Amino acid sequence: MPPIINVQGISKTFGANPLFQEVSFTVSEGDRIGLIGPNGSGKSTLLRILAGIVDADEGEIALRKRAQVSYVEQDSKFKAEDTVRSVVENAMERARVPQSERGTRFAETLGRAGFEELEAQATALSGGWQKRLAMTEALVQSPDILLLDEPTNHLDLAGIEWLEGLLRAAAFACVVVSHDRYFLENIATGMAELNRIYPAGILRVSGNYTTFLEKKEEFLHAQSKRHEALENLVHNEIEWLRRGAKARTRKSKARIGKANELMADLADLNVRSRSETAQIDFSASDRKTKRLVELEDVAYEIGDRTLFDKLNFVVTARLRVGLVGANGSGKTTLLRLLRGELTATSGEIRRAEWLRIVYFDQSRELDTNVTLRRALAPEGDSVVYQDRQIHVASWAARFLFTGEQLNQPVERLSGGERARVLIAQLMLQPADVLLLDEPTNDLDIPTLEILEESLLEFRGSLVLVTHDRYMLDRVSNIVLGLDGKGRAESFADYSQWEAWQAERKEPTKANTRAVAFTPAAFTSGASGTATAAKGKLPYLEAREYAGIEQRVEDAEQVVQTKRAQMEDPAIASDGPRLVAAHAEMEAAQEELDQLYARWAELEKKKS
Repeated sequence: MPPIINVQGISKTFGANPLFQEVSFTVSEGDRIGLIGPNGSGKSTLLRILAGIVDADEGEIALRKRAQVSYVEQDSKFKAEDTVRSVVENAMERARVPQSERGTRFAETLGRAGFEELEAQATALSGGWQKRLAMTEALVQSPDILLLDEPTNHLDLAGIEWLEGLLRAAAFACVVVSHDRYFLENIATGMAELNRIYPAGILRVSGNYTTFLEKKEEFLHAQSKRHEALENLVHNEIEWLRRGAKARTRKSKARIGKANELMADLADLNVRSRSETAQIDFSASDRKTKRLVELEDVAYEIGDRTLFDKLNFVVTARLRVGLVGANGSGKTTLLRLLRGELTATSGEIRRAEWLRIVYFDQSRELDTNVTLRRALAPEGDSVVYQDRQIHVASWAARFLFTGEQLNQPVERLSGGERARVLIAQLMLQPADVLLLDEPTNDLDIPTLEILEESLLEFRGSLVLVTHDRYMLDRVSNIVLGLDGKGRAESFADYSQWEAWQAERKEPTKANTRAVAFTPAAFTSGASGTATAAKGKLPYLEAREYAGIEQRVEDAEQVVQTKRAQMEDPAIASDGPRLVAAHAEMEAAQEELDQLYARWAELEKKKS
């Protein structure tokens, strides 16, 4: 079968700067490709080209006939009048899903996503649930290939695990732009990095993120060796030219031409090998106080809901706290309490005198009307960093901004660039305690690695909210978990928090199941009776075998009944009843699958 998408030699340029040039690759059945690259390399643009939203400047894209492509952009965009129901129904209408299939597909897709309030306004949902709705909108179209741009942004950790399970079990292919390294490790069957350091503009590797890192290291090592050898060759040719070659001889002309080719190759390799990373280094205040913030029996309520109750916790010097919990569990609220922006419902919060707290807000509120120059240096043409005066151009360069960008308005910056501006602002403020609320969104992987190193070297204390499990594991030395129902517990690491969560949950049915065996696998001829056995079963298993075909038929009837209930308009219009009906149908299907598996086992024993 041909690839779903075949891309040959595409290029795209914005302004004077090319994003990528002559990039080629294919996406085939079953591929789950993780697409990475530095900010500004064109990852999102490439996805939009594959989705048919943007045209490439050059090259060709061949899409398999009748292939369905679904695209989920980085920031979900819904209309004011959209509801959960209307978004999904409109998606099925656009995809021309047959009317006879819509009820089942609607119920199954929304049931798996966990939506209960079907008439809820889409724009009123939290960022995480808007992302789920955008995913549901794409999935209900039964895509052959799904294009996802930073799908883990705004999802909580439970949402990321839900997405991982969904993609691993999916029949469709997908291309995922993500900076979440654990997510890529868990879902990718192949990796691709869009980067000018590669001769073809892209490096494609089969395997997960770890395999990609190994192959990339091999490539860079080989390129380094080639760089060294090429420099030596060019040096020898330049020395030969300096000695005064006789250009009129044919042999000399050929060697001069070869020398020029080598120098051009070296220049190209130098350009491609040049890489830059942001220089992030937070300033600590060198405070000697041991106990910086103390929470004693702290509670916080919103309406009739208690986010946490009787919370006792101490932020001590050099402590790095990873704050975890589902969306709405109170993570941002707790940061605002630590900062003093909110007042606890009960309990006491004691802060050390003259405590300096620096806060990174996940909403990333920047004055979009000012220029980048003013955002980086509000008081003039320089900043004071760690008692040194630095010109704004040099300060901007630390965060990968060019001199030409300084007079651009902030509103024209990408999400990753805005994040770097906020980090630059934080670095100018000496801190005893850093409060970081989702600082990783939109940052590329090299910048994330630099940020992690800086946080590990920071001499103050840190409270970090992030959905990036790799950063949590690497940076935090304690994890504080909120369950959103009033309880909070401390853990040594994220894996302990996960185990605690699993213990407290009621057993749930898996979202995926093994492919069921068909009755035809165990029948012969037109009669449909079970194949005669050659072997002999023990008495109890023989009795079980004699009645298993009837049990399978009964179980199939139950599944059909449960499926019909899901399609009942009265149930499909009621969110909680729909979710319950979906769970019952899943349980009935799982029981049927187990019966088929047992039937196969008994057949094997008889043969």
